[in-house]
Amino acid sequence: MRKWIWITGILAVVSSFALLLNHPVMAQANNIVVQTIPGPTVGQQLLTRASNSWPWYIVRGAGIVAAVSLFLLMLSGIGSVTGHMFKFMEPLTAWASHKALGTVFGISVLIHMIGLLFDHFVPFNILDILVPWLSNYKPVTIWGMQLGSLWVALGVLSFYAVALIVITSLVWIEKKPYMWKLIHLLSYAVMLFVFVHALYLGTDLAGGFLRWLWIALGIGIAYTVVIRLWRAKTT
Repeated sequence: MRKWIWITGILAVVSSFALLLNHPVMAQANNIVVQTIPGPTVGQQLLTRASNSWPWYIVRGAGIVAAVSLFLLMLSGIGSVTGHMFKFMEPLTAWASHKALGTVFGISVLIHMIGLLFDHFVPFNILDILVPWLSNYKPVTIWGMQLGSLWVALGVLSFYAVALIVITSLVWIEKKPYMWKLIHLLSYAVMLFVFVHALYLGTDLAGGFLRWLWIALGIGIAYTVVIRLWRAKTT
C-alpha cells in the first residue's frame, strides 16, 4: 500500500512540474503577481551567447597568455645575461625555462591572431592580420596626424619580429652567434610594441586596476632593460 502511495505522489509531482513548464504560471500574494515569460531560459541565453562569442574569449585568453609569457620571457632573458636568474635555478634549467616561455609566447600569439579570423564582432580577414596598417580597426590620430590602425600594426610587426627571432634561434644560435645576437635584440622592440598594442586594444586593460598593473609591469621591464644596457656598457 505504501508503495502505491509513494508512486502516486511521485507521479503527481512530475505531472505538476510538466504543467508548470508547458503553461504560464501566475501566482498572486499580497498584490504581487509572478508570471513565467515564454522564450529561452537564462541558461539557454548564456549558451547561445557563449557559442557566438567563443572566438572573442579565445582571442582574449590567448592575448593574456602572450602578455604574461612575454613579461616572464624578458625577465628570464635579461636575468640570464646579468646572472640574477642563476640565483634561483641552474643555468641549464634557466635556459630551458627561457626556451619554453618563448614557445608558449609564440603559440599564444598564433592563436590570438587566428582567433581574430572567426570573431563576429570585430571584422578581421587574413590580410588585416598579416599586413600592417591595412586594417581600419580603431584608427589613431596623434597631434593631428592620421596614423591609421597604428595599435593593430604594432601587433602585426611584433608577429614578424617574433617569427624572425624564433627562426634564427633555431638555426643560427650555434652557426652564426653574432647575427643571432643582433636579431635577438629585436625582442626589446617586441616588448615595446606588445606593451602599447595591449594597452590600447586590450579589453581587460581598458581601465582600472589591470591597466595600472600592466603599466607598472612595463616600467619594471624598462628598469631591467636599463640595468642590462648599463652592464653591457661597463663590461
